[in-house]
Amino acid sequence: MTVQEVFAGLLAVGIAMLVGKAVRMRSGWLQRLYVPSSVVAGLLALLAGPEVLGRWWGARPDGLLGATVLEVWSAMPAVLINVVFAALFLGKQIPSPRRIWELAGPQVAFGQTLAWGQYVVGLTLALVVLVPLFGMNPLVGTLIEIGFEGGHGTSAGLRGTFEDVGFEEGADLALGLATIGLVAGVLIGTGLVAWAAHRGEIEPEGADDAQGPDDRERLAELDEREPRSEGGGASIDPLSVHVGFVALAVAVGWVLQRALVVLEQATWGADDGLELMTNIPLFPLAMLGGVAVQVVVDHSPRPDLIDRDLMNRISGFSLDVVIVTALATLSLQVIGDALVPFLLLAAAGIAWNVGAFLLLAPRMIPRDWFPRASGDFGQSMGMTVTGLLLMRMADPHNRSGAFEAFGYKQLLFEPVVGGGLFTAASVPLVAAFGPGWILALCAVLTLGWAALGLFLFGGPGRSAT
Repeated sequence: MTVQEVFAGLLAVGIAMLVGKAVRMRSGWLQRLYVPSSVVAGLLALLAGPEVLGRWWGARPDGLLGATVLEVWSAMPAVLINVVFAALFLGKQIPSPRRIWELAGPQVAFGQTLAWGQYVVGLTLALVVLVPLFGMNPLVGTLIEIGFEGGHGTSAGLRGTFEDVGFEEGADLALGLATIGLVAGVLIGTGLVAWAAHRGEIEPEGADDAQGPDDRERLAELDEREPRSEGGGASIDPLSVHVGFVALAVAVGWVLQRALVVLEQATWGADDGLELMTNIPLFPLAMLGGVAVQVVVDHSPRPDLIDRDLMNRISGFSLDVVIVTALATLSLQVIGDALVPFLLLAAAGIAWNVGAFLLLAPRMIPRDWFPRASGDFGQSMGMTVTGLLLMRMADPHNRSGAFEAFGYKQLLFEPVVGGGLFTAASVPLVAAFGPGWILALCAVLTLGWAALGLFLFGGPGRSAT
């Protein structure tokens, strides 16, 4: 792959995003569903590629994109997902775990219950139905959490891991689930907001003013009140400094990854050949690298050196490219070949998320349960921004403090699940130990977090209203 080919691929991404933005601006139903322009662009590119147009137009088997662009695009998600996760906590003040727990403990418990429960539902479905009746790979049981809780970025980033363990179709199925989760999250979430308003749970006045996911200035910011930074002075552009911090975070994650691989080869992997760390991708460790870099910056003479607004731009651009290129290179043939298992996974994941939201959230979150839990529900359906949208609809003036609690909860949530370490490790763990053992582990964790939320924050016998 030459430099010119990479450059052509980048130009094609930019043009695709402009087309996606233009289509979204002229489509009222896309705006009402709050579908991001990057998703629109990715789906349009998928239609113009070999999976749709190429099958109909024999003279151009690669569609309108061409083999060169497709080759470049197929490599982009695995690279840029590291940037997205490395920037996740850069520019945020990292509070102590005790402070996070004081402000967001109920949402930590509920969010963890949702995430671990997705593994329980998925692995149970795999063991009882998908493996014996459809001959699916047992790893299919991990796809609900990867696709719904992890979203498009995580699904795309794990493509290499799926290939390493012999489940190549896993990434395409996860991306399909992420797309279904995105649309279903907005549709079902909007219906739940109307239901809660009818019951008097919330007063969503002004909810129609909420903007879509493209308005990153308003929706993607959670608790970003840190002072702005010059980014290093006039001797270098601030963007260059911030890209450097991202690169440093990724480098710290890479060193950590290499250290874990060496440790594995010198200990448990030396005798029985068990390989887990070699199959864990870089992006969750790059996230930890970002936390480490931010902690160092917080204790430096210039704790305001990293501007969160600028870091959001870097992360947002990278995530847009990941979504466009991942959707554009999605294999529809894989989904078509496993359509019934795919639909069963989607239905089971949606049923768990809605059921847990209605039955557990009122009993685990003692105050303003609906607006606070709606953020976790939206995130559990595939995109954090869906959760932010639902919180704005349910509590447009943030009287409940849901945005702050949700932001702090992420610090104890995303390093583990929703694209964190366990999400990345779940595929090699199931491949190494089998779905039964991992199902038992996830069931214990689901019950543990649920019990913690119910008895510590809600208490037995708490009314759902």
